[in-house]
Amino acid sequence: MKPIKSTENHLDAREPRWFAVYTRFKSEKRVQKRLLEQGIQAYLPVQQLTRRFQRTTRRVELPLISCYVFTRITKFQYVQVLNTPGVLRFVRFSQNLVAIPDWEMQWLQRIAGDGRPLEAGPIGWQTGDEVEIISGSLAGIRGILVPHDQKKNVVIELVNIGFELRLVVEPALLRYAGKRTHQQQREGLSP
Repeated sequence: MKPIKSTENHLDAREPRWFAVYTRFKSEKRVQKRLLEQGIQAYLPVQQLTRRFQRTTRRVELPLISCYVFTRITKFQYVQVLNTPGVLRFVRFSQNLVAIPDWEMQWLQRIAGDGRPLEAGPIGWQTGDEVEIISGSLAGIRGILVPHDQKKNVVIELVNIGFELRLVVEPALLRYAGKRTHQQQREGLSP
């Protein structure tokens, strides 16, 4: 007989913690606005892009991670968030409701607010060296160096969110931070 595996729930009655929620497609901005109107802290990472249309070119602000909004809540706000129009469900990992560490959310806010072009996608473990950005507004953030088209791309893994961010960083702003161990490759980078 297999032992019954209990699920984790990181909601706390007193301490607000960060969680990600899935939203309806193209509803991220409305969901963020509705959560803020209810007095719930919400964050939507966005990126500024230039889009060319038939006769014009415009700057548009699009969500960095499609169908995700991040909210910082206590246990008592859980149902209120779920009842917000446009919210489908909380992001879970193996049926566990896992809080996103504050440091990982701070990284996401710093990276998204930097204005550099970047891409977000589900984590695909890469082999390579761990590097740390040593200068600028992203100083202290570690990632994995992935060479691409003679540019230096750095993959920043937001393990608890389940995404990686890929951005171009000047080689002079990077320093070697060591090889990733097999354990780190499975679990992600330490801050």
